[in-house]
Amino acid sequence: MTYQHLTVAGEPIALPVGKVLCIGQNYQDHIAEMQSKTAPQALFFIKPSTALCHFSPGFSLPQGQGAVHNETELAVLIAKPLRQADFASVNDAIWGYSLALDLTLRDVQAQLKQLGRPWEIAKGFDGACPVAGFVDKALLQHPQQLEFRLTVNSQLRQQGNTANMIRGISQLISEMSQHFTLLPGDIVLTGTPAGVGPLQSGDQLQLQLADVFTVNSKVN
Repeated sequence: MTYQHLTVAGEPIALPVGKVLCIGQNYQDHIAEMQSKTAPQALFFIKPSTALCHFSPGFSLPQGQGAVHNETELAVLIAKPLRQADFASVNDAIWGYSLALDLTLRDVQAQLKQLGRPWEIAKGFDGACPVAGFVDKALLQHPQQLEFRLTVNSQLRQQGNTANMIRGISQLISEMSQHFTLLPGDIVLTGTPAGVGPLQSGDQLQLQLADVFTVNSKVN
């Protein structure tokens, strides 16, 4: 199924499909579990539009490339161009919110890190960003206070709250826009909390965004 932006009710959103802009190391508990080195500057990276796929009804994983880890993140759909934007401009440019998985080829990423090479192929492969349907921002009064979770085979895998972001939504998007122009239809992933781990074919998944939506999927 070709990807297009959808509401959580499955209705098409009249925005083009763009790139996915991501931030790493935006939750302290994930930094700790990965024993990551940090820096004052934000860790930004980009997934191409070809990484996007629908979370439901199911998605596939790359084969023969080692472990594929889940990273559950609040996703932000951009509706207006942003370049060197201030916080107010960021808020005005947001269409709405969802949840997405920043799928990561963890073994590939580790090997590339050891070699001192960029690790885009571990993050940007086809299907590397399953996305649930979006909710209009008008329906969310406090996007910076949203609890979200991922269960795998009915077992809680990840649980986080957007209040615990190191860089909040407006700050991180504003900082992104100093380096990359964000265009209508781009998606911003806002970082993952602790609880990343390997997915397997046949896993049953459920994403929950506060009391806003619950969606199910499976790994094909």
